[in-house]
Amino acid sequence: MTETTENFPDTVADCAALFGFEPPWRVPAFRVPEAHVPEYDPDYQFDAEVTLALLMGFAHNRRVYLHGPHGSGKSSHIEQIAARLNWPCVRVNLDGHVTRADLIGRDMVVVREGLQVTEFVPGILVWALERPVALVFDEYDVGRPDVMFVVQRLLESNGHLTLLDQNRVITPHPAFRLFATANTAGQGDFSGLYAGTQVLNQAQLDRWQVIVKQGYPDPEREAAILCSRLPGLKQATAYCMVQLAGLCRQAFAQGDLSSLMTLRTLISWAENLELLQQPAPALRLAFLNRCDEEEQPLIAEIYYRCFAEELLPSDVHPA
Repeated sequence: MTETTENFPDTVADCAALFGFEPPWRVPAFRVPEAHVPEYDPDYQFDAEVTLALLMGFAHNRRVYLHGPHGSGKSSHIEQIAARLNWPCVRVNLDGHVTRADLIGRDMVVVREGLQVTEFVPGILVWALERPVALVFDEYDVGRPDVMFVVQRLLESNGHLTLLDQNRVITPHPAFRLFATANTAGQGDFSGLYAGTQVLNQAQLDRWQVIVKQGYPDPEREAAILCSRLPGLKQATAYCMVQLAGLCRQAFAQGDLSSLMTLRTLISWAENLELLQQPAPALRLAFLNRCDEEEQPLIAEIYYRCFAEELLPSDVHPA
C-alpha cells in the first residue's frame, strides 16, 4: 500500500453481486486495490449472517469480534470481504510473544543520511491506525491480557490512542477498521482443544460492539465449497465426504472422538484425494493419522456408512 494517509473509500459496493444479498445500508469500497488488499478468491462461499455482521464493521466502523471452532474460515471470511471491497487488510497473529512494543512501537537506531540516529519506529497498531486499513487480531483470546489492554480505548468507535512516551494522541484514520477472531467467546475453553486461550476481561469484551459466531457451513454449502475449490471432484463424492465430516462432528460432540474434523481438514482430504485418486488413503493422511488408535475403528465404521466400502487394512486396525 502506498504511504499516503489520505486515501478514503471512493465508491459503493454492489453487495447483491458480491455477497448475494443487499444490506439495509450502503457499504463503502475502494475503486483501486492497494498492495495490502487480500488475494481475491472467486470461489469463496459466504455465510449471510456472518457477512452482514462483518459488513457492519466495514460500513459503520463497528468493532467486530468473530469467534467459532478452528478451521471454520473466520479470518478468510474477513479477508474475502476486504478483497471484494478493495479494502487493505492486515492480520496480526497474537501468540504469547507479541508485546506492547510490537503493537505500539519502540525507539530504534536507524541510519539517516549515513548517520546512526535514534528514532521512534511505530508498531503495527500505530502504523495501521494512521491508514485506511482493516486490522485483524487473529487468536485474540490467546493474546497476553496486559498487552491487549493497549486496544481498550480503541474499541470505542471514536477511540484514540495515546502514546505516553511520545506525548502524542493518535486519531484513527476515518477508514481504519478493527476486527478480532478467536476460538472462544471470551469465557475460556473447557473442551481442552484450545490450549493457551485466556478468559477475556469482561470490561474489554463488552466494548466489542458486534459479536458473532461462525460455525461450520451447512452440508450443501460445505459440499459446494469442496467442488468449487476442486472442480475435478465428483459431487457425489463431495457429499459423502461432507456426510462423514458431519457424523464425526456428532461423535466429537458426544465425546466419542477427541479430534474434530474441520472444513480445513475436509479441504485437505479433497486435495489429497485429487493426488491419490482414492478416498481412503487420502483420509488417512488428512485426518486419521492424528486420531487416537482406539477411536479409529469408529471412524472406519462411519466411513463405511458414507462410502459403502471398507477402509483398506492399512488404514485402520480395529481392536
